[in-house]
Amino acid sequence: MTAHLKLSRRQFLAGSASVAVASQVGWMNALAAPLASGDYRALVCVFLFGGNDSNNMIVPTDTAGYAAYQAARGNSLTGGLSLAASSLTQLNGINFGLHPSLAPLADIWNQGKLAIQFNVGTLTAPTTMAQYQLNPGVRPLNLFSHADQQAQWQSAVSNQPPQNGWGGRIADLQGGISIPTVISVTGNNLFGNGASTTGLVVPDSGGFSIQGFGKSPSSNPIFSAYTQLLNAGSSNAEMAAAINVLQQGLNASSKLNPVLTGTSSVSSLFAGQNNTLARQLQQVAKMIESRNAIGAGRQIFFVSLGGFDTHNDQLNRQKALFDQVGPALKAFYDATVQLGVANNVTTFTQSDFTRTLQPASGGGSDHAWGGHHFVFGGAVKGGTYGAFPRLILGGPDDVTSEGRWLPTTSVDQMGATLASWYGVAAGDLGKVFPSLSAFPSSNMGYFG
Repeated sequence: MTAHLKLSRRQFLAGSASVAVASQVGWMNALAAPLASGDYRALVCVFLFGGNDSNNMIVPTDTAGYAAYQAARGNSLTGGLSLAASSLTQLNGINFGLHPSLAPLADIWNQGKLAIQFNVGTLTAPTTMAQYQLNPGVRPLNLFSHADQQAQWQSAVSNQPPQNGWGGRIADLQGGISIPTVISVTGNNLFGNGASTTGLVVPDSGGFSIQGFGKSPSSNPIFSAYTQLLNAGSSNAEMAAAINVLQQGLNASSKLNPVLTGTSSVSSLFAGQNNTLARQLQQVAKMIESRNAIGAGRQIFFVSLGGFDTHNDQLNRQKALFDQVGPALKAFYDATVQLGVANNVTTFTQSDFTRTLQPASGGGSDHAWGGHHFVFGGAVKGGTYGAFPRLILGGPDDVTSEGRWLPTTSVDQMGATLASWYGVAAGDLGKVFPSLSAFPSSNMGYFG
């Protein structure tokens, strides 16, 4: 089924006003030198909304590490959250195992193409436990809040309310593009909107077209009216913004609708996965497969899955979610391999925060802070990165007594590593990640 863009007068004016500044600059004009070109590259952000409990995503399997994990999490038979050691999918070469529902990702690990970033989170600057306790000013704004931490992960701005996202700020650096650089398959979000560019939203199934453009101008008054408006131009900022919105929509529709409504050579890889994350990633795979027809040399995609706010019944709820995540991510990676672009596509996860190591009442867990994330793709140098926290309640890595990890790697550092691979010049990284200079390293080493 094709999704149509149909706006009320109020929605149209609101949308036009929101991009008035962008239209004055010009959505295809770069703020800085364009990114390096020549080879296609894409970043795919997979956001796990609600706060994914990464303490059960990757679990230590050595005797001492698992014992500490089980002691803090409690036995699942008595209301605790620990996974049975025998259920974990052991990862070759390291003393860690994956949640059993994420077993499909072990194959990517065995190929040396999966990186696991330990204990990454929102930070304003490198922070010690003493600084956290004595100087609340160093903490990210509204720490442990869903909305604020989601915005800070998407923006890489933790010391003030963010205005735009780091995906959008990368797009600000690009010029000469035929459609917006950032494409969301999961609705509007902060991540894809920059200071002078806006992202594009497409549906997770079906096509993308502006209603009424299926007929010729002679038989379609809507088409004729839009065409006259687009050709008229205007010195009025709001009218110019409206023209800009319509031009982007028409251009994107003409290029993307045939792709999204067409068939894909990799659709069989997603067979049997009738869930929103798999559908979103299949749409992304379609657009990557048709990158030449679209005219894209660099693309950034945003997909998501919600439901990770597991305050109760976490073991069952997270399993059901990971039953979607594991197969969908594996199918998408296999799609990039089949399309011959595995080296050109890097996928990574984000989430509001992880959850407390200590269980909460009702078989759930509470909001926490630093957690673990995946980065994978053909160009990725597999392995573990960063420092795994000591699983001790009230211990040296716990900012409370419930197992909330003080991050040792920042969103800025993780994001800058991805952006550098994508093609952002070292001198432009500070424009994308404003706090990056506060950290000792801008590259975590995921890429060889």
